[in-house]
Amino acid sequence: MILLDSNILIYSCQANYIYLKPLVIDTQNCVSSISKLEVLGFPRLLETEKQYFENVFKILSILPINEVVIDKAIELRQQLKMKSNDSIIAATALLHDMVVYTRNVEDFKNIAGLQVINPVD
Repeated sequence: MILLDSNILIYSCQANYIYLKPLVIDTQNCVSSISKLEVLGFPRLLETEKQYFENVFKILSILPINEVVIDKAIELRQQLKMKSNDSIIAATALLHDMVVYTRNVEDFKNIAGLQVINPVD
């Protein structure tokens, strides 16, 4: 299973990255609820982008941030000095045995047991 990072969703909305669209319309793929916050919470989001992302979040499974995820994210932040949002995404992927698709592979380096793929050319 695949956990899409926020940047993959954002790129998929752009014409140059149309090849990412199959990832965001595949009902087998997931996102963390932190990605929903990051994407829809962007203050300069255009109305067309908002509609696109709202539709994407209706298609993809949204995995919640629960205490187990938070505890694992805390562990990752302490060990690897990660950003909060990245630690939540990594923790979610590890706990659900998922592969993270992101353009920012470096943000997830050195995490034992986490497979990370950059689908962006």
